[in-house]
Amino acid sequence: QVQLVESGGGLVQAGGSLRLSCAASGRTVSNYAMGWFRQAPGKDREFVAAIKRSGGSADYADSVKARFTISRDNAKNTVYLQMSSLKPEDMGVYYCAARFGLVAFTDTAYDYWGQGTQVTVSS
Repeated sequence: QVQLVESGGGLVQAGGSLRLSCAASGRTVSNYAMGWFRQAPGKDREFVAAIKRSGGSADYADSVKARFTISRDNAKNTVYLQMSSLKPEDMGVYYCAARFGLVAFTDTAYDYWGQGTQVTVSS
């Protein structure tokens, strides 16, 4: 089992920045690819970013490329999502997820989920 706890969400003005954190515990987190997903009201959960077990490379949704950066510190069992130039369409609940093995881009591929953290962007 892997337990995930997100933090860092909040209210920010458009153009602002936030850094989300995901603290992991349980099994060896470095064995897991990690992803961030988000869900806006009335919409399906969507992929935002994912990072390999080693942290060597990352993938992003087109909508967040060049604005968001995912990173991980395996020594601290923590994954981060640095969000910049936030837009109202970035608003939603952000979830951290873990998947044993390789990176994936669909939520059904992930085994463990956090409870989510709300990001609100005012225009």
